[in-house]
Amino acid sequence: MNFARNEDRLGELPHSQKSFRACGAFLLAGILAPMALLSGCSGVVSGQGTQPPPQTFSISGAISPVAGGSGATLTLSGAASATATANSSGNFTFSGLANGTYIVSPSHVGYTFSPTSLGVTVSGANIATGLNFTATAQGGAHSISGTISPVTGGSGATVTLSGVASATTTADGAGNYNLTGLANGNYAVTPSHTGYTFSPTTQAVTVNGANITGLNFTATAFQTFSISGTISPAAGGSGATVMLGGAASASTTANSSGNYTFTGAANGTYTVTPSNAGYTFTPVNRSVPINGANVSAVNFTATPQQAHSAALSWTASTSTVSGYNVYRGTVNGGPYTLINFSLVTGPNYTDATVQSGVTYYYVTTAVDSSGVQSVDSNQVIATIP
Repeated sequence: MNFARNEDRLGELPHSQKSFRACGAFLLAGILAPMALLSGCSGVVSGQGTQPPPQTFSISGAISPVAGGSGATLTLSGAASATATANSSGNFTFSGLANGTYIVSPSHVGYTFSPTSLGVTVSGANIATGLNFTATAQGGAHSISGTISPVTGGSGATVTLSGVASATTTADGAGNYNLTGLANGNYAVTPSHTGYTFSPTTQAVTVNGANITGLNFTATAFQTFSISGTISPAAGGSGATVMLGGAASASTTANSSGNYTFTGAANGTYTVTPSNAGYTFTPVNRSVPINGANVSAVNFTATPQQAHSAALSWTASTSTVSGYNVYRGTVNGGPYTLINFSLVTGPNYTDATVQSGVTYYYVTTAVDSSGVQSVDSNQVIATIP
């Protein structure tokens, strides 16, 4: 018998084992397939991220001349809607725009525009050229005129125009004013004149294809009053400075008799304070209320300030000296401060800078021709009454 036929070849599996191996591989693949699918799904989810924001662009242009462009309103329509206001040079910008087709339309009271609108397409870039408009004043030039009465308040009054345009003019000797060269639009007229109030304080007016006349105002003078008085005796009052504080501030100088006056004071509460070198005043100041009438007899009394001094003397040095220095302090035993500006040549000195009620302590030193000082002398004390 040839047993070699029935033997398995080296490295091969029996048929039954081959079948088992194949079946096992198939089952394993069936188990792993769902796992691979789940893993693949998980990979897709984890791969998602935040998308960058879409790119945006701008549209810009200008309106000329500046008189019609400055403050003009620009309206954007089409792919998006927005409004913008031209700056003082007539320039405007719309930003944050996506690609698309837009229409830009300008408007400004009192002006027409050429062209009335412009279409523009944004396609991946800013639009910075070719989007310009020309403004033309409507209806030609017009005027606003009127009278400010009575003449005393109107003559020379300043009249200020604001609104679509700004201007100022001065009323003539009769109180008449005239503002010319105005385009259609809304304006406000306001008069002013030092010492006067006006009724009404301002007036709004619309120019629409015609001149405006009869825009009148009434001026009323501020009612003002005076504060007066005398500082006596004349020796202390003459030339005294008098300060006014409170509802208004001012200063004046008393005349040779000590009389003073403040004028042009409105109703209110004031404080009057006199001053003059070498004098004190009673009272120091006075409160003065004004209520529809002048106030007089706001008087003060001036008292000369008593002059004090300390007279010092000492025994002259027996050595040859160029002079002496005088030192003063306010604490017993010093420190001391030099009070003479140049060497004192003799053995005496008068200190005229002392104050009442203060005690002073003095020492002196002798100074030779080389500028060398001696030690301090004995201390002396002076109490000023």
